[in-house]
Amino acid sequence: MASTQDVLDRIDNEGDGYLEELKDYLRIPSISTDPQYKPQIQQAAEFLRDRMQDAGLSAELVAPPGGGNPLVYGEWTGAPGKPTVLFYGHYDVQPVDPIDEWRNDPFEPTLEGRDLVCRGATDDKGQSYTHVKAVAAMLAERGALPVNVKFIVEGEEESGGEGIEAYVRADAGERLACDAVVISDTSMYAPGKPAMLYGLKGLSYMELRVQGPNRDLHSGTFGGSVQNPLNALAHILSSLHDADTGRILIPGFYDRVRPLEAWEREAWGALPFDEAAHRDELAVPELFGEEGYTTRERTWGRPTCDVNGMWGGYQGEGAKTVLPAKAGAKVSMRLVPDQDPKEIAELFRRHVEAVTPPGVTVEVSYVHGAVPTLIEPAGEAMEAAKAAMEDVWGAEPVMIREGGTIPIVGTFADVLRQPVLMMGFGLPDDRLHSPNEKFNVDCFHGGIKTVARFLDRLSENG
Repeated sequence: MASTQDVLDRIDNEGDGYLEELKDYLRIPSISTDPQYKPQIQQAAEFLRDRMQDAGLSAELVAPPGGGNPLVYGEWTGAPGKPTVLFYGHYDVQPVDPIDEWRNDPFEPTLEGRDLVCRGATDDKGQSYTHVKAVAAMLAERGALPVNVKFIVEGEEESGGEGIEAYVRADAGERLACDAVVISDTSMYAPGKPAMLYGLKGLSYMELRVQGPNRDLHSGTFGGSVQNPLNALAHILSSLHDADTGRILIPGFYDRVRPLEAWEREAWGALPFDEAAHRDELAVPELFGEEGYTTRERTWGRPTCDVNGMWGGYQGEGAKTVLPAKAGAKVSMRLVPDQDPKEIAELFRRHVEAVTPPGVTVEVSYVHGAVPTLIEPAGEAMEAAKAAMEDVWGAEPVMIREGGTIPIVGTFADVLRQPVLMMGFGLPDDRLHSPNEKFNVDCFHGGIKTVARFLDRLSENG
């Protein structure tokens, strides 16, 4: 078995410099959901392209079909006859709201002990940058890689991922032809306990707009004579769940849900999990979810429906006795095999229209979605990844699903017909999408080592 020690030693020696590069990357506020950050999106893409070129890759920016934020493509294909790995990541990040809950500037990376706190630290700049630095360390140390590598990094994952979806389908596995896809945008099971994901939830994201009178009204003069859009919205949203059992009440919602396998429930139940500690860490009086399932089963293997935001009426200081003209909400439904995002969106629309009270009109929009994904947890690439994780972390990775969504995973599996390895280095408490997002420095360096070890392991198998 070939040793990766030469590269691991270089990573140890140069790790502080890698961290400073990551900080520069994180300082770019590449928020894809807000058009005012378009210049920063371009800046982040160019930064990543330049670092790939510095590492010794051929790299360029690629415009996706139909427009959208640039893709960053890079490659090194100097290992004929050896496998090819396609690395995926995203350089865009979530908005920072609520800004007042951040301890520091969201885009000024701040070390708190061994945690690097910044928006995008773990989702996904820090994690996907492990791919770049592993390849850079190998090329610097050896002048060559043990396998061929390609990179495709997008700038729209947090806002739907339409650009890369169109690019991958148009490419049809030509430029992106590979033997395995590697994605680092997930978490380990616990500190020092690595995990390989074989399943991700899908997504159906909806927006509601409830319209009442043609203007805001005095609640004394008009109250009781017209329907209040906020009251109507509250009624609609309360109809989505059974308050006692947590079951989703949209007719037909569960019709296509694939039941959990008995072996999954047994394996997940055997994993260490302290519900009381989990509750206390979240500072909630008790955990809640669909009746008849454990917390792990609910988050990893059962569909959900959640209100992500609501608006309407007066929200300033003090009182304003207004009956608002309009109100709205954003709702996301996380889906499991074999649910279809567009079918669920249509069921949601029908339900909302059926329960909308008289006196208002409602507009229901499907914002975006993603298909749920299950990956066969076997094969040469998967075994090389599992072995690499055990080599670096000293523990065999557990096989789990995750409640999040990476829209492109299903597309890769469908178009490229190769295994998609979800090899994450974050931690469950990294506060993804929340204020004070973080990435542990040891996880960053360990991730770089794992990727390097994986490339050597795959070369031996291939």
